[in-house]
This record gives sequence, structure tokens and C-alpha cells, in this order.
Amino acid sequence: MYMSNIILTGDRPTGRLHLGHLVGSLFQRVQLQDSESYDEMYIEIADAQATTDNSGNIKKVKDNVIEVALDYLSCGINPEKCTIFLQSEVPELSDLTFYYMNLVTLSRLQRNPTIKQEIVFRNFKNSIPVGFMTYPISQAADITAFDANIIPVGDDQLPMIEQTREIVRTFNRLYGETLVEPNAVLPENTFCHRLPGTDGEAKMSKSLGNCIYLADSEEEVKKKVMGMFTDPNHLKVDDPGVTEGNPVFIYLSAFSKEEHFHKYFKNSETGEVEYNNLDELKAHYERGGLGDMKVKKFLNYVLQDILAPIRARRHELEKNIPEVYQILFRGSDKARKKAQETLERVKTAIGLNYRNDIELINEQVEKYALLHKEEN
Repeated sequence: MYMSNIILTGDRPTGRLHLGHLVGSLFQRVQLQDSESYDEMYIEIADAQATTDNSGNIKKVKDNVIEVALDYLSCGINPEKCTIFLQSEVPELSDLTFYYMNLVTLSRLQRNPTIKQEIVFRNFKNSIPVGFMTYPISQAADITAFDANIIPVGDDQLPMIEQTREIVRTFNRLYGETLVEPNAVLPENTFCHRLPGTDGEAKMSKSLGNCIYLADSEEEVKKKVMGMFTDPNHLKVDDPGVTEGNPVFIYLSAFSKEEHFHKYFKNSETGEVEYNNLDELKAHYERGGLGDMKVKKFLNYVLQDILAPIRARRHELEKNIPEVYQILFRGSDKARKKAQETLERVKTAIGLNYRNDIELINEQVEKYALLHKEEN
């Protein structure tokens, strides 16, 4: 039997997307989209889920829907090849979430590493919104609604995918083979799994203000790069430096290519290339004699090279915002049809699809016919 390859991925619209999103998922999404190695591809803007920890600021979520959509399109996501949709426009996802809630215990949700980290990060303490706590269940609904078996993610989302797999296995064991079990796909470049913040924090985060956004201007990018955290003990140019765990070198590992060295690392007098690749640059920094400013200038050139076409496409897209919304609406209509089919299948498997349960209706007809016959 032929198994369809269906991709599902997405983001919460709580802010503009940044470089961490670009290397962690967007590059991979465009690559998958253009590979033609799949049957269907869905990209979700999870606005409904974003309300779970922004219930007092819904405008923030609404405003960022268009920001995320613009980031998607400017990075090369093609609505002709994949379906971009709004989670709130597909109410069937909420129905699926409700049914799956009965398959997961509270203690299992509390053990989810991603949920535990996010609770600490958001300082929820004992005031955790129930909706946020059920995030893994909601994500399972998003994935299974489209029979998705390929889920491009960063490594911080692996526990969420594993919980989806558990829900699928439990459902299929109780009600028969109904749902498709998904597989996570990580970026091939391990440096892309989790890009640190510009301040050296473990994760680039919108709320920490340590991000370089895809929509940042050329000046903003340069300012942020020049202010990046490096090796705190590399005080003088001649001092040996540490590249491992150094954000500047992590970014270079994620973004730089050999052509960047040939283009931007030429001696101004001789025209000769100073470094042929990142390994040579690292070696010089580690033995001493290479200043942070020179490395940061090179990183700025690399990032500007990558972000310039994205920035230009976004500028054009911003001139026709109504059409961007129409792309979302058309995608949401298509996504809803698919989710409706899955919900019907799930309700039938559980035994709650009354409209099509002819056997149940006939059984009740016979039951009450017999009852009234006995009365007569």
C-alpha cells in the first residue's frame, strides 16, 4: 500500500521570526517544498495556541499573524506548493484535541521536558493556564489532522513529537488503526538545531530581546552583530580565543559557506584570500592574533548576504497586504477540508459518528419497536 508523505510544520505568531527560525526550520521547509519528495505540505500559523499565554493581549497575536506570514513568503515559502493556514480557522483541531485529552494523563504532560522548560521560562509557577499545559495534545491534533508523517523541527520540539507518537499509538490500540504516526526531521547541520542568542544565552528568544530578526534592517543587523557576546577571556588580539560555545563562531558554522570566505576575506593589498574556510579562521582565533571585531565584521557580511534577498521580497509583499491575507484564507479553507475528513474518521473509530451509524439507529429502532409491541 502506498504511504503518502505529508509534511506539517508551523510557528506561534508571538513575534517576527528570527535567525533561529531560519536555520532551525525555514531553510529546511523551502528545501522540502522544492524537492517534490512529498505529496502534501501544510504550514500552520498557530494563533489559537498562542492565546494560551497571551490571553490578555490578543492584539499581539493578531498583529503578528501577518508578520509571520510575510516572513514565510519572503523566505521562499510558495503557497502554490504548500498550504499556509491559520489554526483558528480550522475548528476541527479543537475537537481532535478534546478527544485526545482522554488519552493522556496530567502527570505525563508535567513530565514533558519542553513543557517543563517553557513553564520555567514564562515564570508560570503555580498559575499555569490549562490551555498551555495541553499544548502537546493540541500539537498532536495539528499533526494527525493532516495525516502528517514528516515533521521538521528543532531538537527542543522532539519531546512534543514523541508525545504525539504516544497519543497515536494509544488511539490506534483502543480504536483500531486510524491515525498516522509522525517522524521528526532535524536540520542536517547540528549547529542549526538550536541557535544561541546574541547575548550568549542558550536560546535565541523573542522575549529575551537577543534575536536577529529576518525583517531587521541592514543597520539593525550590523548593530546586533557588533554587540554580540564572544569569548569573555579574549581581551587582546594576541590572546588565544575559544571558538566552542562562542556565539559568533556558532553563527558562522550555521550560515557561512566557502564562497563567503573567498568574497569577503581578501587582503586589501594583495587580493589574496586570507582564509579558505571556517576551520582556518577558527585555528587562527584559537592560537591568537585574530580580533573579535574582524570576525564580527565577517559575520555581518555573511548575514547581510543571506538576509538581503529576504528583506527585498518582504518589501514587495508589504505593498499588497490584502493578498497575503487571502493566501491565508485560501490555505485555511483547504486545510479545514482535510481536517474535517480526519475528524469524521476519528469519530467513527471512537463510535461517536451518529449521522453515519446506521447500525446504531437500526438497533434503537428495533429496541423501541419491541418495547411498544410489548405495551400493546
